[in-house]
Amino acid sequence: MGVNTDTVFSHMAFQKSLGGIKFPLATDRWPYANVAKAYGVFPPTKHEIPFVNDRAIFVVDKNGRIAWAKVYELRQTPDVGEVLEAVRKL
Repeated sequence: MGVNTDTVFSHMAFQKSLGGIKFPLATDRWPYANVAKAYGVFPPTKHEIPFVNDRAIFVVDKNGRIAWAKVYELRQTPDVGEVLEAVRKL
């Protein structure tokens, strides 16, 4: 699942630009950034665009515990192989 502070309309445009995606996107708009804050990836003054959450991936195990996590620079594309390796280790 993808979660960020963008609007539903932004998510729809993003999905369309990719030709669709096979996982759901959720918006963390209200109450604003509660999920991002809970995961420690909402530093509202860190980025040149204020109030943008960090780009991060969390792999959560079947018990609801974070098994792997990585925070990326906003313009950095996550390494899919690295994430898949973390999922395979579950």
